[in-house]
Amino acid sequence: MASRMRKLFHRQNAGAIEERRKMRKELFAFNKTVEHGFPNKPTALAYDPKLNIFAIGTSNGVIKIYGAPGVEFMGIHSGDFSVSKLFFLPAQGRIISLLDDNSLHLWEINLKDGGSTMEEVKNFMIEGRLKKISVCCLSSDASRLYLGTEGGNIYLLDVESFDLEDHIVYQDVVMQKLNDSPSSSVPDDFKVNPGAVEAIAQHPSDKDRLLIGYNRGLMIIWRQSELMLEASFVGHQIESLCWHRDGTHFTSSHNDGSYQVWKVSGASSPAKEPLVPYGPFPCKAIPKILYLTTKSEPFTIFSGGMPRASYGDRHVVTVIQDKTQHVVFDFTSKVIDFFTMSNVNDEDEFDEPHSLVVLVEEEIVFIDLQTKGWPTFQLPYLSSLHASAITSSNYICNVPSQLWEKIQEVGEHQQQNVMSTRDFPVIGGKNLVEPPAYHDLLLTGHEDGSIRFWDASASAMKYLYQVNVAQLFTAEGGEQNGSPGVVEAEEEWPPFRKVGNFDPFSDDPRFGVQKVVLCPQSGTLVAGGTAGQVVVMKMGEDEEEKKTIEVVQAKIVVDDKFVWKGHEALPVREEPFKFPRGFQVELVAQAHPPAAITALAFQSTWGIIAFGTSHGFSLIDTTLKRLIVSHCTLNPHDLSVTGEHMSRRMSLTKSLRASLRRVRQKRGTTKPRKQRERRSNDTGGKVIEGSDNTPTTPEKESRGRGFDDADLVPIERKIEARSEDPKVSMVRYVYFANTFVRDAHTATPSLWVGTNAGVIYIYSLGVPTGENRLQGNVVAEISKEIKLKHGAPINSMVVVDSDNNPLPDPIEVQHECAKPPNMSGHNLIVCSEEQFKVFALPSLKPRYKTKLTAMDGSKVRKVAFINYRSRNNDSYSENHISCLTNQGELGIYSIPHLKRQDHYQALRRENVTGIASLLFTPRGEGMYLLSPSEFERFTMSASTVTEPLCMLELAEGMRPVPPEPEVEPEPEPAAEATEEGAGGDADAAAAAAGAEVAQEAKPDAEEQEPGEKDAMLPSEDPPAATLQNGPSEEAEAEAPTAGGDAETAAAIQQEVDNQTADELVNEVDELLAKTGINISIEGETDDNPDITIDEVKEYELMK
Repeated sequence: MASRMRKLFHRQNAGAIEERRKMRKELFAFNKTVEHGFPNKPTALAYDPKLNIFAIGTSNGVIKIYGAPGVEFMGIHSGDFSVSKLFFLPAQGRIISLLDDNSLHLWEINLKDGGSTMEEVKNFMIEGRLKKISVCCLSSDASRLYLGTEGGNIYLLDVESFDLEDHIVYQDVVMQKLNDSPSSSVPDDFKVNPGAVEAIAQHPSDKDRLLIGYNRGLMIIWRQSELMLEASFVGHQIESLCWHRDGTHFTSSHNDGSYQVWKVSGASSPAKEPLVPYGPFPCKAIPKILYLTTKSEPFTIFSGGMPRASYGDRHVVTVIQDKTQHVVFDFTSKVIDFFTMSNVNDEDEFDEPHSLVVLVEEEIVFIDLQTKGWPTFQLPYLSSLHASAITSSNYICNVPSQLWEKIQEVGEHQQQNVMSTRDFPVIGGKNLVEPPAYHDLLLTGHEDGSIRFWDASASAMKYLYQVNVAQLFTAEGGEQNGSPGVVEAEEEWPPFRKVGNFDPFSDDPRFGVQKVVLCPQSGTLVAGGTAGQVVVMKMGEDEEEKKTIEVVQAKIVVDDKFVWKGHEALPVREEPFKFPRGFQVELVAQAHPPAAITALAFQSTWGIIAFGTSHGFSLIDTTLKRLIVSHCTLNPHDLSVTGEHMSRRMSLTKSLRASLRRVRQKRGTTKPRKQRERRSNDTGGKVIEGSDNTPTTPEKESRGRGFDDADLVPIERKIEARSEDPKVSMVRYVYFANTFVRDAHTATPSLWVGTNAGVIYIYSLGVPTGENRLQGNVVAEISKEIKLKHGAPINSMVVVDSDNNPLPDPIEVQHECAKPPNMSGHNLIVCSEEQFKVFALPSLKPRYKTKLTAMDGSKVRKVAFINYRSRNNDSYSENHISCLTNQGELGIYSIPHLKRQDHYQALRRENVTGIASLLFTPRGEGMYLLSPSEFERFTMSASTVTEPLCMLELAEGMRPVPPEPEVEPEPEPAAEATEEGAGGDADAAAAAAGAEVAQEAKPDAEEQEPGEKDAMLPSEDPPAATLQNGPSEEAEAEAPTAGGDAETAAAIQQEVDNQTADELVNEVDELLAKTGINISIEGETDDNPDITIDEVKEYELMK
């Protein structure tokens, strides 16, 4: 009877479930979309002058190709190997990669789905120790790749077939030719073992001539067609070779810090004596050198070569033009490679480089060689996010145009005397994405006290502006921490110039920015630091005259017995300070003790800020610049607490109680216990929230709807017993809301503070309005206090109205950026590390809750309240809770019923840094640190996707025309068909028909990825027991023809299990006789007979 009732219920609700399933697909979709920032651990660099694109290879096998802003392609090798070298096939949209496992891979950028994508098409492996590739050179026509090896031989790879040619330049043959040459002046020891091939360069005009350099210093010019040694040269140990454009000279660089120019024709002696630019003392090697001609004076560009003793730790690239222009570009990380850019063709007489591109370990730098002083370019992407280590971040949506233009203007003003005014030189490819209609900001706080503003509206994230908070304070030792800059001595040699933004050093760790908040409507920026400092700044269009910084002291701990053993507070500058254009300081609040800021909120309409530390919280009036209230959350019996992990132990009493509950639930003799609660009067006092390990049901008034009543129990997992967390005093979240705190008739401003101990403090605020604001004081009175029984730390809180919309900021309503809230039916949603719970306001009566944690140690780390819009109907949207756990799982839960809508495995649980750095955006996207220098961007919204969509416009003939498929001749019909053949065809047709029925019964089975079963469940989640032990309602509703429902199948299985062996065999025989099926087992012989009754009985006994 129960089974029939369930069937009837499922049939009635099948339509609603299917409709909800379709709506979920329109609302939610998880995808990792783009990576912002600089690739981690780069190892290779290449440039295509024809298409004007460049590529970077990394140590984890990733290749990224960049062109104009928004043009980006990425390919990942299958193995975990580092990319050693990259070679573009000019104008073809192809690139060859060499990995450190000696394998070569050919990649193509091809059109696909309206854009271009990067695909690996061929690969080749060279095996053998002596065949280890030491250097490569691509021929001028891109038909061959010369592979120099450790054994001294040179192999030729045919690019078209991607296989080795028969022709090999053997070292033994070269040495034999060298011995036979009467004019050779090469010493005998070089003829025995010249070493590995260190450099290969093809002649600029005669592709038959190869310049080959061997490790020990031997250089030869080899004619390939004639297998002839044309000339030989001997120098110091070779590092690199380069031809001059006219082909009459070449330059070599060596491991002793010298370089030398050689003349090809005539004697094999150098045209010039070896030059050690930074001698005479021993110098480091010059790994790469370029000699480039211009209509005036030539350029000599090389890396390394510094004096070992005095500057051996410098990472430099030197540019010399004439005797008057000589600059040593000094970087803060190791130089990987460099190239120059030019607009000339192969037939032109001069090289005429206009830009120098240098790839170092932590950033890439573009240098303008056409502008006087050789300034650097402002990067439209690939900026070094981690110029100083990132300590906090925040994402701001829909920045007003007025503030956006001001930020751009002051940012350009900061860079006007530092950066080149020329346009960025890389413009290859075509961006197919329309410019965004909105402006989004990513704010990053850094260890050095700076706050950087990034344009995060599109896939190419661009640096905009920087605020240096550290300049407001005095650093260690009493020196002032002014603007960054390097003052060089006028007569310094070598002539260093610091370039790049990466700076891993911080003057004082107390400068670190822990929290950053921006109010885009008022243009107010608030930053909380490591030493308890909170800085309030406001956008100023003009430079301010000198003024003294106002400081408000916030003493949180007043107990005289308390002793602070941490760092001291940062001294604020006492002398008048001149503020440049941009964000200018209004106020500095200093917490005591000076512990790091752990929570921060700003209410611009009321003119107040709230911040928390590990000791308590304070409320500051930013209008009158005074302290309103401070509250200490420390345990008076233990003021020196430290943290520890969640306990996995369970007491004997709790264990027995849990076992008895499970027994009762199986017998069906108990009902869920009603939650016990104790509540004080509405005007104030403490509220103790009762909780146990059984789920709390909704209030009675929400019942009565057949569909919701069956599904309101969300997916839950048991919460483990917790030990007393010793970091109970830490404030985790502060929140302002204009809602009903004291009674249900009058909404008042309020402050909500959540701590690590699961305690919520609720303050009622009296904020004067209008003209009284400048004279009257803000009054704060504690109204209520909530204590969550499970004691989990509070991650987030929000008040929603009767339409389930989070209350907007009043200033957003004033500027018509948000709709006014519905001032009735307010609910408070509390999100702790272990559960979400909904309370009715102002009674604080629990309504719904869901438990998210499990015995495996899962905890909620990040929470956001997001409005998800339908991708097919922009006017339809839903508000949901989005969260991330310490297991790397993303979850979406409905408001207010807290039913899980979807979940995704986004990060590995071992990626602690990524989980800690993740932030959600109001549009349903998110970011987390993929590496110290990169943000991975993802989306959970089906309607919001920020990803590159671009293409390369290739000339005709760059891709071979695919061959037309051959038409196969139709098979002749057989004259006769045997009975066995006919029977086989019938069986095959029946099987195909059965498969088609099953496919129609489950149309979405192929769309569901493995591991995402829970994510594809209907949004109105059934009880956990139903999910774990039986099929979902959706499966039963969708597949009535594919085997019946779960109860029928279970009943049949139970009957089969209860049958004896004789009954089972007899039933099978009767079934076969009725259907007329003649079964013959393939390979059945006297030695291998069919299964007998005795064997079945024996099998039953074995069970």
